[in-house]
Amino acid sequence: MSGIERDIIPDPRLSLIERHLPDTPQVQRLLRREGRAHVFNDRKTLERVTQAIIANGERTGIEDEDDDYERYGLYFWEPIGYIIKAEGSQIPLYDGEIKIVKTTGEYHAIPRTSPRRTG
Repeated sequence: MSGIERDIIPDPRLSLIERHLPDTPQVQRLLRREGRAHVFNDRKTLERVTQAIIANGERTGIEDEDDDYERYGLYFWEPIGYIIKAEGSQIPLYDGEIKIVKTTGEYHAIPRTSPRRTG
């Protein structure tokens, strides 16, 4: 089975989207605090990746009762984003993930280095 086959809704918190888009105050804050940020190439890429994962994503990781999220991911052949480091270097990212709050169905997309393993 592939794709997300349950009702989900975009997370209404704009800050979750903005922290994964280049040149936003949220990314600048992450760079200062953590020294790096995972960002999509642009908003259009974020939207394209989100739709592709909803349609064709695979559940990632092992189900853990204590985890409040479901995760679905998909590998892309072209970079969908990059890790930007505080000193300015960039590492391309090819994996996308949708993280869904189990209780509400709210989700947001994240560019990743590889599928997240839970459990």
